[in-house]
Amino acid sequence: MDLDLEVGATGRVVQLTPRGSASRIHLSTGSTRIDGLQLVVDDVDAARAELTERGVDVSAVIRFEDGEFREGRGGDWNAFVFLSDPAGNAWVIQERPAAP
Repeated sequence: MDLDLEVGATGRVVQLTPRGSASRIHLSTGSTRIDGLQLVVDDVDAARAELTERGVDVSAVIRFEDGEFREGRGGDWNAFVFLSDPAGNAWVIQERPAAP
C-alpha cells in the first residue's frame, strides 16, 4: 500500500501499486477532488512546466490538507496538478516520492 489517508470525518483515500507495475490503483470514499484519470510522475513541477509550455491550462501545484486542497506541495504523495483534455476528461498528475 502506497497511501492510506483519512479525508475528513467521512472520507478515505487508499492507493496501491501492484508489484512490478508502473500503474497505480486509487480507491476513495467521501467527496475528494481526486477523480478521473491519474498519472504519477517523478517531478510534478517539471510535468506542470512542460504542459504549460505546450499551452495546456493546468492548475497550480496543490496539496490536500485538513480536508481541502491548498496551493503548494505537501509531504510524500501529496503534490498534484489538475487539468482537462479537449474531450473533457479530468486528469490528475501526482508526484511520487523519490525511490530510496
